[in-house]
Amino acid sequence: MAETKNILEMRGITKRFPGVTALDQVDLDIRQGEVHVLVGENGAGKSSLVKVLCGIYLHDEGEILYEGTSYAPQTTLDAIRAGIRVVYQEFNLLPYLSVAENIYFERLPARGGLVDFRALYRDAKSVLDEVGLDLSPKTPVEMLGVAQMQLVEIGKAISTESKVLILDEPTATLTPKEIDRLFGIISRLKAKGVTIIYISHRLQETFEIGDRITVLRNGRKVATENIGGVTIPEIVKMMVGKEMGAEYPFKEEVVPGEEIFRVDDLRHKGNRHGVSFGLRQGELLGIAGLVGSGRTETMRAIFGADPRTSGRLFFRGKEITVKRPRDAVQHGICLLTEDRKTEGLILDMPLSVNITLTDLAQITRGGLLQKRLEKNAAEKLVEDLSIKTPSVNKWARYLSGGNQQKVVLAKWLFRHTDVLIFDEPTRGIDVGAKYEIYLLLWQLAAEGKGIIVVSSDLPELLGICHRIMVFSNGKITGVVDRADFSQERILSLAYQEYIGQSPLQEETR
Repeated sequence: MAETKNILEMRGITKRFPGVTALDQVDLDIRQGEVHVLVGENGAGKSSLVKVLCGIYLHDEGEILYEGTSYAPQTTLDAIRAGIRVVYQEFNLLPYLSVAENIYFERLPARGGLVDFRALYRDAKSVLDEVGLDLSPKTPVEMLGVAQMQLVEIGKAISTESKVLILDEPTATLTPKEIDRLFGIISRLKAKGVTIIYISHRLQETFEIGDRITVLRNGRKVATENIGGVTIPEIVKMMVGKEMGAEYPFKEEVVPGEEIFRVDDLRHKGNRHGVSFGLRQGELLGIAGLVGSGRTETMRAIFGADPRTSGRLFFRGKEITVKRPRDAVQHGICLLTEDRKTEGLILDMPLSVNITLTDLAQITRGGLLQKRLEKNAAEKLVEDLSIKTPSVNKWARYLSGGNQQKVVLAKWLFRHTDVLIFDEPTRGIDVGAKYEIYLLLWQLAAEGKGIIVVSSDLPELLGICHRIMVFSNGKITGVVDRADFSQERILSLAYQEYIGQSPLQEETR
């Protein structure tokens, strides 16, 4: 059988930025019609490599061959015209336009010189059905959740006749059912001869979908292997340069204490169900559920980011009033949102500002900002959280996704809050950084803080939490203690309100 030809060949690709070599003599061959997995820690060079392929960055050294001829895109439009398309981890959607307009923005159907909206909505509905997104194509993108935006981005990419499709963390916010549908789409594209470059920190899923895997570390290629020829521990060792222990650390010695926070019959706009639960001191309480189950909306209502229609909050046994985020912060409650770029960071400000803005009183004297105090506080948290940056003066925009997430965490640690709500805390973070985050969560729990973790990654919740509370269609369908943990049990509760059955009954406590 003839060997499959290469559609892409990269030879000695080098990309430098002031003080940093992002890519260092990288060689990479991509075969036509394969799913080629690209892995590495945050800052390993994955994003830089993709941006070189897509015309966002111009490489300093090396050459690229695409379909056997020299390829050097000057703009993203050059890459799109060549048949190379990317679904980025950070979305590239226009919030005030409809889903349909976003999908077909570059090629809106026209009739008589005007947009043919009937054709636009019809075609967009077919794309939405393909990716399993049940909503009107007329819906403004600003009304969507993060997972829904992810599916719109995927739909936008597959609606074109691309030869190479690059997927950057496509499953970060998707449920198992949605992931299965995505894998089915990838299989169909592969059967048509489309080449997929698949970037993911979820190593297990790469074994389900990939043909070959390339590992990058510190801007260099470590190895390219057939998926069947390596194991996950071997890949992790290549990524981080050392052996690692268990993926999900659980600290038996951290035992939850008395209740620190309680939510009583909380309701928010669009949800008629009252939500009640308690959080104990030193506890990691996981929140599971399908996309649209009400997990994120409930946490935002608790924090005052979205209005409540009813309900009471209690902190250390006393009722508190939270009408806006400032009220929550003053009572020692913080929320790390799932969208770190638009809601968690000021991208065009230095790390020192981002980290210390939650408590300016600590770094001011007589009403004046003390730059030395700001710098010292930021540098300590950068060191404590192993944030990779040449300086605390660097803008947050230029950090990798994982390091940006650590900066969001740093700003709340600077505030010394007692109740921390994490919404998708490890989304887009590599395996090494995830482990560091997990250990940090346990350190905070050991200090007596109450921690809520909302995650689409069910194995993550099963691996690190004392209890898991399950949402389904806006209501809590069960709370499962660690001794009773199982994927089947959690998923059964997650689907309970959607299938109209009650396979398990749990009382929230």
